[in-house]
Order: sequence, then C-alpha cells, then structure tokens
Amino acid sequence: MRWLILGILMGFPVLEGTVIYNLASGPNGHGGWVLAWLVFAAAAGVVLIKEARFSLVTRLGAALAQGRFSLAAIIDSFRTVLAGLLLIFPGIISDVMALMLLLLPVREPAFESARAARAQRGVRMGADGIIEGEFRRER
Repeated sequence: MRWLILGILMGFPVLEGTVIYNLASGPNGHGGWVLAWLVFAAAAGVVLIKEARFSLVTRLGAALAQGRFSLAAIIDSFRTVLAGLLLIFPGIISDVMALMLLLLPVREPAFESARAARAQRGVRMGADGIIEGEFRRER
C-alpha cells in the first residue's frame, strides 16, 4: 500500500509534465497558450484561497451571531482552498480536478439529512444551544 501511494505521488507530477510538454511542443504546439493557461490558473488559485478565507470568516461570524456553528461553512471553505491549491500546482490534470471539486453540488443538503434524522429521533436543539431529548438506559 505504501508503494502504491508513493507511486501515485511520484507519478502525478511526471504525468502533469508529460501532458504540458505534449500540449506545448507537439506538431501543433501552442507553448504560449499553455504558459498563459498555467499563469491564469495559478492566479485564479491564489484568488480562490483568499476568497475562501474571507468567506469563512463572514459565514462563521453570521452563524455564531445566530447562536449556531456552521460545519458547512468550514467544509465549503476547505473544498475551495483545496481547489485553489490544485489550480496553483502547474498542470492541466490538476486544473481539471480543481474544477470538478468546485462544481460538486454537495453543500447544505448533506447536512439537512442529518438534521432530519435527529428530528425523527426526537432530538431538538433550542436556540440557546441546549439539546433537548429523552434518555433511557437499556440493559
């Protein structure tokens, strides 16, 4: 298992370099366009990371002002930062992975199912953060 992970970690940059080289120097080589794409993707990655930081602070501040903690804000910011890091890493494959990560539609609905399950079990959380419910010990 260790060798597989090491092979993936060592092979990914080689694969990225091969794809960039083939795109830039093939028979229809477009080196200038590939370089422009890499610079634009890296700049977009930096902007995404900065935006994720400010978005996290804003969303967490709003949620805490309402007396709740937003795990969705943290997960969404983590996804954005990871996509930004993938965009900063030079390569076409990592850019496609970053775009797929940004376009995944898993935001609030994943957390709504957990809230619905808690409500079905009779567990309610009040505005003051106290969890109300019934407890009984089964032997």
